[in-house]
Amino acid sequence: MDRIQPQEDISAQPVLEASVTLPGEDFSRVALTGDAVDLLRKLWDQHGPLMFHQSGGCCDGSAPMCYPAGDFLTGDSDVLLGRFDIGTAGDAKPLGFWMAREQFAYWSHTHLTVDVVAGRGSGFSVESPEGKRFLIRSTLMDWDVPDVRQD
Repeated sequence: MDRIQPQEDISAQPVLEASVTLPGEDFSRVALTGDAVDLLRKLWDQHGPLMFHQSGGCCDGSAPMCYPAGDFLTGDSDVLLGRFDIGTAGDAKPLGFWMAREQFAYWSHTHLTVDVVAGRGSGFSVESPEGKRFLIRSTLMDWDVPDVRQD
């Protein structure tokens, strides 16, 4: 059963689904497009291991931010939505996707796809000098989603 509803832009189709990290779930909550994977591999070569964090702020705070792994400290106020391996044959490159717990309360019913568009995002996200920025394309999940949020 295909759990992701088709998106209008075929170039924004997910090509890499994250592993499941939330207890009690058996589906991926986040994916990367091919363009996102390509850019992340380039950024990994420049900066080393990477991570994403999606906050609930305004402006650039509502865009997924890509940091060198460990530069953004996560804790109890964050949820690990998934892990990717963006490496190629035998070359593991693990990358976690985190979201602020408060934001997850609003987005828990959506599947997220990280895509890349031309433009300059936040100065804190490592893709900024590339003239590109990451963005989230969301799709409503069309199946029952367990309530995994913690208060």
